[in-house]
Amino acid sequence: MINPLSKKTFTAFVILLTGFSAFSQGYTIHLTLKPFVNSKVYLGYHYGKVKAVADSVILDGNSEGVFKGKEKLAGGIYFIVSPKKEILFELLIDQAQNFSISADSARLPASIAFTGSPENNAFLDYTVYMNMHGKELSALQSQLSTAKSKNDSLALKEKIKKINDEVKSEREQVEAKNPNGLLATLLRALKEPVVPPVPTLANGRPDSTFAYRYYKAHYWDNISFTDDRLLRTPIFEPKLDHYYKDLVSPEPDSINREIDHMLLFSRTNKDMFKFLLVYFVQKYINPEYMGQDAVFIHLFEKYINTGQADFFTEKYRKFVDDRAYSIMANLIGQPAANLEMTDTLGKVRSLYEIPANFVLVCFWDPTCSHCKETIPKLDSIYQAKWKYEGVQIYAVMVDGGQDNWRNFIRAHNLGDWINVYQTTAQHDAETVAGRPDYRQLYDVYQTPEIYLLDKEKRIMAKKLTYQQVDEVLNLKLKKANTP
Repeated sequence: MINPLSKKTFTAFVILLTGFSAFSQGYTIHLTLKPFVNSKVYLGYHYGKVKAVADSVILDGNSEGVFKGKEKLAGGIYFIVSPKKEILFELLIDQAQNFSISADSARLPASIAFTGSPENNAFLDYTVYMNMHGKELSALQSQLSTAKSKNDSLALKEKIKKINDEVKSEREQVEAKNPNGLLATLLRALKEPVVPPVPTLANGRPDSTFAYRYYKAHYWDNISFTDDRLLRTPIFEPKLDHYYKDLVSPEPDSINREIDHMLLFSRTNKDMFKFLLVYFVQKYINPEYMGQDAVFIHLFEKYINTGQADFFTEKYRKFVDDRAYSIMANLIGQPAANLEMTDTLGKVRSLYEIPANFVLVCFWDPTCSHCKETIPKLDSIYQAKWKYEGVQIYAVMVDGGQDNWRNFIRAHNLGDWINVYQTTAQHDAETVAGRPDYRQLYDVYQTPEIYLLDKEKRIMAKKLTYQQVDEVLNLKLKKANTP
């Protein structure tokens, strides 16, 4: 099937030099691709979820051209891209890199032919085989969903089982023919752990966590963390996503143990180590769940700040450093940095001098559209509920100008809040003293930004919506009132 790429996506392709290994033999791939003449076509490859360009060639008047390079291409799943920026078909690149391809874009995949590449012939045969049986299975599944009798259902299930058994046998035969080849490696990587019957515990009940524990323990059985060919496939990164989303406990300590184990295994393969470290940094530098930024700090302290990320560009390293030093100051459970700012009457108000069971610190901008919507709602729930639960709001104006700030406070009756801002003199004194400012200390790079502190000014939760603040408060109060 032709896979169209948008012009924006295609122009965003990058040549990932770290994905290639140097060999003296080089590569020579002859391509005949009808009906294109005097047109540029591309050889691309997968790199996790990214699609990147490895080479390009202009086809001559006979629709012929040669992809050629002095260094061997790194192994993986590659693809041919048409002049219209469409992915036409995939191929495997492994050890043998001197072969020919011929195809007609109007007759895919039937017209594809490889010469001098037994593995690509096997890949093509397997793809055709799977497409055929996939259509059969889809048709049977559709019939099964509308079966009118139990006998019909049983007959259809038997047919489905027979095809699945045939497919399994075909996969095993392909793997056995060339067990170290890329195709066999891909087929093994696609396998899911088969959970055996659940054992019975001493009390006679089934072990309710056995299936989860077994599946997790065997999830990576068919993946080698020293085989960087897997990086250049669409298989490996989704497996990582599933593992860390659904199988690893979400607490930072649990995630850190899994990451350390994985990075340790990958150390002997430089490309795999690079990919994994960047993957984990990107995943946890702005995590999906509150508190998991502690994982990023673990990565920063153990790997990045110890010189093991020397492949980062200068710009990316600065970005990572800045984020790390911002997040370090506001991890969940740690004391919040004190703030001493000026209120609407010109009085300096210290965060740590607020005598409240809970302090909600809100960084906002009176000209920000999201703030204009959120701040009144925040005050509504504060007036109706939170202030009776011992909450005080310490609201920091980060931008927007004093006139807009004062007008918004008056218009929305925010007089019960402690409304403050940082004066120019306070900012200058901070700079001269070499102290980090509140933006860094509280990782304020957008507005509104909300933190919830306890009585001792420890960070209970951060970067929340006002609805989430209420949920946290309810849980905290419920826990406190439980005998």
